[in-house]
Amino acid sequence: MLAIQAIQAGGPEVLTAIDLPEPMPGPGQIRIRHEAIGLNFIDIYQRSGLYPIPFPTVLGLEGAGLVDAVGEGVTRFAVGDRAAYGSGPLGAYSEVHVTAANRAVKVPEGVSLKEAAAAMLKGMTAEFLLRRCFPVKAGDMILIHAAAGGVGSIMTQWARALGAIVIGTAGSQAKADLAMAQGCHHVIQYRTEDVAARVREITKGQGVVVAYDSVGADTFEATLASLSRRGLFVSFGNASGPVPPFAPARLASAGSLFFTRPTLFDYIATTEDLDESASALFAVIGSGAVKIQIGAEYALKDTRAAHEALAGRETIGATLLIP
Repeated sequence: MLAIQAIQAGGPEVLTAIDLPEPMPGPGQIRIRHEAIGLNFIDIYQRSGLYPIPFPTVLGLEGAGLVDAVGEGVTRFAVGDRAAYGSGPLGAYSEVHVTAANRAVKVPEGVSLKEAAAAMLKGMTAEFLLRRCFPVKAGDMILIHAAAGGVGSIMTQWARALGAIVIGTAGSQAKADLAMAQGCHHVIQYRTEDVAARVREITKGQGVVVAYDSVGADTFEATLASLSRRGLFVSFGNASGPVPPFAPARLASAGSLFFTRPTLFDYIATTEDLDESASALFAVIGSGAVKIQIGAEYALKDTRAAHEALAGRETIGATLLIP
């Protein structure tokens, strides 16, 4: 089978196409023949060495397709089931992948396999951020950075459906227009506008109760300055590099703020949590409240180009790799 391997930590040039034997599922495992594979920023963090992994390795944590083999003891799936996963193990950049049965979910008929591959990791991230990390409720004024991106586009729609007042940021007019179309009440172009000043203007000086920041270094100061008293800073990504070290006293002086650095994997650590998160995600997709935008599709063999586009912030919505 075709697979894409990172031979060492580095830029997109370390990605190499290789031919591997198709794996067989062991006890408690299933094999999924991919229809689509999700591309995510965590793939870039792992490839670059920001998040340490062993090398060489086949990257990728998310995919969807048909179950074509099941291991001993598996009752959760049968051959022919539509299945998706969003938390690994590593190796999704391949035509076929083996994963633990209790880390995959069945895809309901109202959701396409491409939508599932585009939505599992990003959508369950949106779910835990909006429903469990900070339970967003009607009337809450919130800030979502990169509102036109893969996670941001899902969060924007979902938060709007929850009744929140959504302030988004975007890096271009085209992305700002998309963010507005997806449900933002206000969009700030962070490259040309003072984000914190605009947030204060929009919120009449109060600030937002929660700010979701996946950008990292470039937006840290603006995010901190955008929060209301006792507001929550949710740092969940490093698209521009990691947040710089800061003294906890800064949270006190800025209004007794809270700061958290959550990961999806801790919010879907059990099969029960995984099933609940995926079920909530599929429900909002099925209802039409959240539409999964697939901005680009690349052939699996062209994964290097897909990484370059994502790292360059050239993408809108989700990007898929197609075997």
